Amino acid sequence: MSEIIKVGMADLKTCIAPDGVTTLGLGSCVGVAIRDTSCKVGGLAHVMLPDSTAIRNSIANIAKFADTGIEELVRQMEALGGSRKRMVAKIAGGATMFNYAGKPDTMQVGNRNVEAVKKKLEELGIPIIAEDTGLNYGRTVIFYPESGEFHIKAVGKPLSII
Repeated sequence: MSEIIKVGMADLKTCIAPDGVTTLGLGSCVGVAIRDTSCKVGGLAHVMLPDSTAIRNSIANIAKFADTGIEELVRQMEALGGSRKRMVAKIAGGATMFNYAGKPDTMQVGNRNVEAVKKKLEELGIPIIAEDTGLNYGRTVIFYPESGEFHIKAVGKPLSII
């Protein structure tokens, strides 16, 4: 019997198919789903902020940041038998939840999170094969490493599967 494992905000979890992983409330945060296409190991990180080096004492929660959280997710997947060479990613979230017209880009956390996630995945050699990012609404996601399906739910929108 399969289980859907819950990932909290600024958290990450791994699983082995047929299990899946889910997270709620991706506003400006980004859900990073990674799977090894061969051995069906997968994981999901709920990234809150782009860069751990910009915040003092960031080491306390490495899952919170794109740079450290994605590295840790990949490390845990490799410990379960996954190979970075076979990993692919899907991402969702990074919305602009509030209008900061005329404000500096530093207020656009969603955009910065998406850019940081893409940069880190590129550094690790993990291609992004699908994404549902930006706009102005939150998302809830469920990721199934066995099939690679990434289910994205948003209020007032039809279910999207990427």
